[in-house]
Amino acid sequence: MKRRTFIMVKISSFVILFAILIGCAETRPAKNCDTFKEMADPTVDTLSDWSKVPVGLNLSFASIDTKFPKSIAPDITKKATHSITGWKGERLSAQLLLWSTDSIKQVECEIGDFKSQTSVLASNIAKARFVRYVMTDIFEPGCGYRKPEDFPASLTADMLDNIECFDIEAKTVRPVWISVNIPATANAGTYKSKIKIYGKGQAAQEIELELNIQDKVLPPASDWEYYLDLWQHPSAVARTEGLKVWSEEHFDAMKPLYKMLADAGQKVITTTLNKDPWNVQTYDPYEDMIIWTKNADGSWTYDYTIFDKWVSFMIDLGIKKGINCYSLVPWNNELHYKDAVTNEVKTVKANPGTKMFEDMWKPFLSDFNKHLQGKGWLNITNIAMDERAPKEMEATLKFLANNAPDFGIAFADNHKSYKKYPYIKDMCVAADAKVDSADIASRRKKGLITNYYVCCSDKFPNVFTFSDYPEAVYSAWYSVAAGYDGYLRWAYNSWVEKPLTDSRFRTWPAGDTYIVYPNARTSVRFERLIEGIQDAEKIRILRNEFTKANSQESLEKLNQLNIEVAKFNTIKPTQPYAEMLHNAKDIINKLSQ
Repeated sequence: MKRRTFIMVKISSFVILFAILIGCAETRPAKNCDTFKEMADPTVDTLSDWSKVPVGLNLSFASIDTKFPKSIAPDITKKATHSITGWKGERLSAQLLLWSTDSIKQVECEIGDFKSQTSVLASNIAKARFVRYVMTDIFEPGCGYRKPEDFPASLTADMLDNIECFDIEAKTVRPVWISVNIPATANAGTYKSKIKIYGKGQAAQEIELELNIQDKVLPPASDWEYYLDLWQHPSAVARTEGLKVWSEEHFDAMKPLYKMLADAGQKVITTTLNKDPWNVQTYDPYEDMIIWTKNADGSWTYDYTIFDKWVSFMIDLGIKKGINCYSLVPWNNELHYKDAVTNEVKTVKANPGTKMFEDMWKPFLSDFNKHLQGKGWLNITNIAMDERAPKEMEATLKFLANNAPDFGIAFADNHKSYKKYPYIKDMCVAADAKVDSADIASRRKKGLITNYYVCCSDKFPNVFTFSDYPEAVYSAWYSVAAGYDGYLRWAYNSWVEKPLTDSRFRTWPAGDTYIVYPNARTSVRFERLIEGIQDAEKIRILRNEFTKANSQESLEKLNQLNIEVAKFNTIKPTQPYAEMLHNAKDIINKLSQ
């Protein structure tokens, strides 16, 4: 009888304790956290020991440079506070890490107001987004056709999802990316925000983010001088959204996606002149923006309706420095047009230097010139070519000089031939073909743009889905150190078949064709790229400030800054580049005080 009483007391105590624990869990309104399912982890470490992980939801701040595997228990020291520093108008990032041995439903992150001793910044200057895992592969052999089964596959944390809550699976890791947009009107000082993490049946946990705002102002992205050119792909949006291309619904869907690009300082609108300029190298063909019709009498009619709508749409978003039109020399030299007599679409081969090339392009360029003048766009429009052979370029540029001298020219050059064409308005060279600093300076005085680009052939610095996070930051530091005006990359959103879950493609390393995701989802890669561009702008501003002050102290600061920047004038760093970036950023922060 006594034993039974003891057991009953013990059970009652357990029930009371359990009730207390449940009572400690803050009740949240029920939410539907259903979302798409990530691919199964092919590299699950079966030896990963989760037995030492404390029960419940574990959390900690973690470095934004570290990419955490999904299925391996993190080996980190928990950190409940973290500090970030930036200018007014700057976007900063922080990373939280969540992990659990058990599945936990409805995990949410709530960011509180940022408070200093004298000011308060509303919580909506910050956003917490769950990082999603996509399938990736490896760089080798760079460019060229590949089959997924021939390359090691793994899950990588990249996409930042726009969902309110997330159900964490047992024995998994889930990063959370914190973005803080410092208002340009904020008062300088030190602010603190409490971030609460909730989970169904879990006691709420709280961590603290410290925000140090320096008394410097980063101008809006529209005023940045860094010349960013990420190629857009409108028809990929139509396919992933299930919309009719060029419909009103299509443009509505594109607006938040390309507004993100404008907010990153994008300068160039990607347009097409005729048939897909890249011969359908992407999953989705580029749909026509200009419809060519050959009339019964042999004359031509050109319908610019879509071209005009697209360009106006992008200009309204704030992207208006350049309109790059691809291409007089498409990758297969094919052009197509509608035959008004037969009502059929006909395809012709128009190699540069041939009569067919001249017959097709001469009337078009004349008409296009008049149309652009009428729209007021001629002075920002470039006839653009991408990685064309030297003989084709020579014939094309000669043709343009004789028949369309009013147009600017843009050229992505992988043949180290930039010296032959010093007049090209927007010259972009492959990363391994560095332009002489004297040539860049000479071109800049003439108002000409000189950029560099990376693609499938460049292992570093790049933004593949398997690339280390800091590489995107390094890419901007390299452009500044080498003296370039900016950076080009294809592509912003040439999405693969299932971009939300699998970034691999039939050609090129995974993630080569896109840096953001459908439904205007950003990525860690894109956020870090923006971070590097902001650094480039801060360097420019500080250089101008120190030069203008022209005092012994300011010139010493300028020299210190230039010495640090010069260390990044290589795509083959001999030191740990992430450490280089940290040291350089510390110096910028000190010089900004």
